[in-house]
Amino acid sequence: MPDPAALWRRACRAVGAAAWLRVACLRLLAALALVAVSVQAVDTDRIVRSAQKYGPTGVANAKALQQLMASLAGRDDAARLKPVNDFYNQRLAYMEDIDNWGVQDYWASPLEGLGKGAGDCEDYAIGKYFTLTTLGVPHARLRLVYVRASIAGAPNGYVAHMVLAYYPTPDAVPLVLDNLQPDIHPASERPDLLPVFSFNAEGLWQGVGSIRANGDPLVRLSKWRGAVERARQDGFQ
Repeated sequence: MPDPAALWRRACRAVGAAAWLRVACLRLLAALALVAVSVQAVDTDRIVRSAQKYGPTGVANAKALQQLMASLAGRDDAARLKPVNDFYNQRLAYMEDIDNWGVQDYWASPLEGLGKGAGDCEDYAIGKYFTLTTLGVPHARLRLVYVRASIAGAPNGYVAHMVLAYYPTPDAVPLVLDNLQPDIHPASERPDLLPVFSFNAEGLWQGVGSIRANGDPLVRLSKWRGAVERARQDGFQ
């Protein structure tokens, strides 16, 4: 059986093996350029103001997020991961998109998810990603990772799932921020997760297995671009 740590290191390598995927990456360059986020001073008041359009639940959750972010200002990455992971795991109730948004697949911005007080795996990961980058964690250290998660009773024994991975260095085994497992563990201690592909605001990476098992990455990343644009409008970086 492959070393789990090696699989996650592969998920951090630039895509280059499959010809169709190389073409896909070239097509993504322009789209990803639109997603790049500049580092500026955090304006959490803007985030709270933006939450007003998402209703009372959104405002209450945004104010709680503002307090959290104030408490983490100036802290290092290691001190930020657990509080942010816990915040979204506790504030969002799991709900499928069809029940939450009335469509099969919708990627919510952080405030959209907090406005509903609910989301699916993508929404947990996106909220954590933008909160951490807004606090100053470099985009290069974070990946949204599509995985195959082993779940008892699931068809074929696994489900498509998304987690947020934090890479302290480019070749490190990442820490996994997950809504299925609330505690943060190194990926080498999560044999239930098999990485398929990952991305952030800067690129797309190939993991293992069939990338098409979780759908066309170009379609997925178009949803990501929409979530990024809405997050930026709401004050996230």
